[in-house]
Amino acid sequence: MEKSAPLHACHVNKITIIINRAHVFLHSIAILFLIHYRLSFFFQHPPNIIIPTLPWLLIFVSELLLHLAWLLAQSHRWRPVYRTVFPERLPADDKLPPIDVFICTADPNKEPSVEVMNTVISAMALDYPPEKLHVYVSDDAGSDATLRCTKEAWNFARYWVPFCRKYGLVTACPDIYFSSSEDGFKGSSEFKAERKKMEEKYEILKQRIRRIVQENHRDVAVNNKLDHSSIIEVINEYYKEKDEVKIPLLVYVSREKRPSRHHNFKAGALNVLLRVSAMISNSPYILVLDCDMHCNDPTSARQAMCYYCDPQTSQSIAFVQFPQTFRNISEDDIYDSQLRFIFKIHWLGFDGAGGPTISGTNFYIKREALLGNFSKQQDLMTLKRSFGPSNDFIKTLVEDYKPCFIKDGESSKMLLENANVLASCSFEDQTTWGTKVGFLYFCVLEDYFTGFTLHRKGWKSVYLYPKRPQFLGTATTNFNEALIQWTRWVSGLTSVAISRFCPLICGSLKMSLVHLMCYLEAAFMPLLYCLSLWGFALIPQLCLFNGIPLYPKISDSNFIIFSIIFISAISKSLYEVVIFGDQFKEWKNEWRIWMVKSVTCYTYGSLDAILNKLGIKEASFLPTNKVTDDEQVKLYEMGIFDFRAATMFLAPLVTVILVNFAAFVRAVVKALVMDDDGDQYWEKMFSQMFLSFYILVSNYAIIEGMIIRKDKASIPLSATLLSVVFSVFILLIGSVILC
Repeated sequence: MEKSAPLHACHVNKITIIINRAHVFLHSIAILFLIHYRLSFFFQHPPNIIIPTLPWLLIFVSELLLHLAWLLAQSHRWRPVYRTVFPERLPADDKLPPIDVFICTADPNKEPSVEVMNTVISAMALDYPPEKLHVYVSDDAGSDATLRCTKEAWNFARYWVPFCRKYGLVTACPDIYFSSSEDGFKGSSEFKAERKKMEEKYEILKQRIRRIVQENHRDVAVNNKLDHSSIIEVINEYYKEKDEVKIPLLVYVSREKRPSRHHNFKAGALNVLLRVSAMISNSPYILVLDCDMHCNDPTSARQAMCYYCDPQTSQSIAFVQFPQTFRNISEDDIYDSQLRFIFKIHWLGFDGAGGPTISGTNFYIKREALLGNFSKQQDLMTLKRSFGPSNDFIKTLVEDYKPCFIKDGESSKMLLENANVLASCSFEDQTTWGTKVGFLYFCVLEDYFTGFTLHRKGWKSVYLYPKRPQFLGTATTNFNEALIQWTRWVSGLTSVAISRFCPLICGSLKMSLVHLMCYLEAAFMPLLYCLSLWGFALIPQLCLFNGIPLYPKISDSNFIIFSIIFISAISKSLYEVVIFGDQFKEWKNEWRIWMVKSVTCYTYGSLDAILNKLGIKEASFLPTNKVTDDEQVKLYEMGIFDFRAATMFLAPLVTVILVNFAAFVRAVVKALVMDDDGDQYWEKMFSQMFLSFYILVSNYAIIEGMIIRKDKASIPLSATLLSVVFSVFILLIGSVILC
């Protein structure tokens, strides 16, 4: 019997693996020599010790933490893999499994409705059998404006979807399509005429959506996003006329919210969609999208099905993750908004180790992986204790259950009422939703924790990185919002790191050591970086300020150890930028923003998680503001930092710069005024002077915003003066304690 052609392939670049592992080996040897050098200090005879023990110990701890973070990060480079799929080999459309699409929106004031509706329309235009595609919009704000906009989007999709299929458009999102030069039928007058009409319809859609949003802003008392009943509406039912081309089902869902009840953030909304969709379509596979993440290429569903339709992988793969790519990234991405190191480096290695974790959006997940698989003989009361009292929902858990929600274009009123019960805020009481089934509630970063739990259970995942972006979103190009977003992510990761669910404690035997290290790196990365970089930003500088050497002289053979480690780290990161065809300035921006994040959002996010763990502070979730400001966008595109950020972010940055500047200037002056010992001073303090100089040069943008720039996006004088006070305090106290 002839074996059928494979639906997918996995490629391993052996040269990359050899380079990565050789670098790990050589770099580790240098680190061992460094550890030996630091430890030998503590075994010296007391009369030979001229350096205070405390600063030596603190910088040694900082180095150990940074090296530990580096070691864990190498798990992502141990075996990177690249995948290829062959959707043309899939079975016929009538044999493809149904798919539900979940689109989550939380705040119409922070998430522009035009963008949200573009995501809805692009999802409906996926290249997939329309009768097997069901789109659900979760509106956590319960906004009447979002409901009305969804109806407008469905009305436009009645024309857009047939247009896409008739001409085989490779861009499913209307906003991206009409702003690009895609024109597959240049010689067709019929196509040009239809395209013009479609563009006119799209302009009308945008005007209607903006008018709805403006009306909603004028009548702010209509909605209370924290106190409202559940609403479920099947949008298709409002249009009785039959369409020539069938289009996917569109359902609006707003779960019940009450101020006295915890709503569990995005994970809670997704679990409501899991239950409601089970009553309506109960598709075995689900695509989860953020509201600003448009379906750029319509073939993503078929690409994911290459794994789910393969008998060899369908039973083991829980989810297929696509990268997050963005359409508003400038040539000089000063805030590293594209997250290059995550989606171009880490996730490839994560995949080779056993599969990446869930990345919040752009993933197809198996319903069975979230809910389990049950037979008709399963004990009813046991299921009710886990999933809640709804008999109708329990029926959907049985394999091959086909819901009868929609008949002749009209939904069953009784089942619609039951679906509203499933969306109530009290339905999950006394159940295992969020603890054992569905998306998990433990922290605000439900994607990481849910992905980790699935891998612990033995599920696998894959990472698909096609040449053409399957999804295009809008990246945060506002400095303040970018740091807020990272603070939220860090808080979620640290919450897992310091909990009983820490990968170090509850890592499963079903996961490989390298896979476990990938999860450990993600969980502990914020803590390790913020602690180590605060050490490197202050301890050597305070010692430099007081003339205390912490590193060997240039003439000392041990100086080579530190030189090798520094050059090795710099050159390897630069190599990883070049090998992917990126530019030198991206490497420069990544190093700078890494330092910035370490002393700001990594610190605050870790502190937030610790306070939450101690019960001092309650976990909170603030949606990222996607509303763009033309002036801020212009600054970002020009590569100029917009420092109109919270003082809590600016003060640490300016303080570090001032401390480094004071230490460097004092050291230079001291070296110049010394007559006989000047050369010797340069030699023994060179490493610390170089470190301060490197920090100052790398973060020149902060110096520029503090001293040179006078525009309104520069660092406010109040933040600078506050930082001066902090800097003087650190220099005085540091001099007393460390010296």
